[in-house]
Amino acid sequence: MLIRRKTGFLQRFYFFEIFKGMWITNAMFWKNILGRGEKTATMEYPEERRDYSERYRGMHYIKAVNGVENCTACMLCPTVCPAECIHIEAEEGPNKEKFPEKFEIDVLRCCFCGMCEEACPKDAIKLSNIYEMSQTKRTVYDKEFLMVQRGDKKIKEGV
Repeated sequence: MLIRRKTGFLQRFYFFEIFKGMWITNAMFWKNILGRGEKTATMEYPEERRDYSERYRGMHYIKAVNGVENCTACMLCPTVCPAECIHIEAEEGPNKEKFPEKFEIDVLRCCFCGMCEEACPKDAIKLSNIYEMSQTKRTVYDKEFLMVQRGDKKIKEGV
């Protein structure tokens, strides 16, 4: 059912609405220029860094004990990953224990949901609080890179 509402002359041609919007924009512009408004929320990024909560999910890393990764290549993290960005190739070690020969995370596909972290029975894969991950090309984090990154690293101030 189509309901037609009666509109006035000014509403029909949008003159009044356009004028009202331009008036608000102009008023806010001058309020900010003259400094009479609230403090703006702009951050000077390289000098000022935002503090995220401890629950923030940033860059991935593989937790290691004495230089040996905890991962047993159980394939739970690639199975549960909704973006299908984790690729593992398992291999058997000298003591008949599985370990990941190849462990790759395609960061561009990752949605940083944290399901891989929750699914891991050995608590091997973690998401750190590092948020500066911009790259100039497509990045696939391999096992060596993920072993070097640590979750307790804080980004240095003034870098």
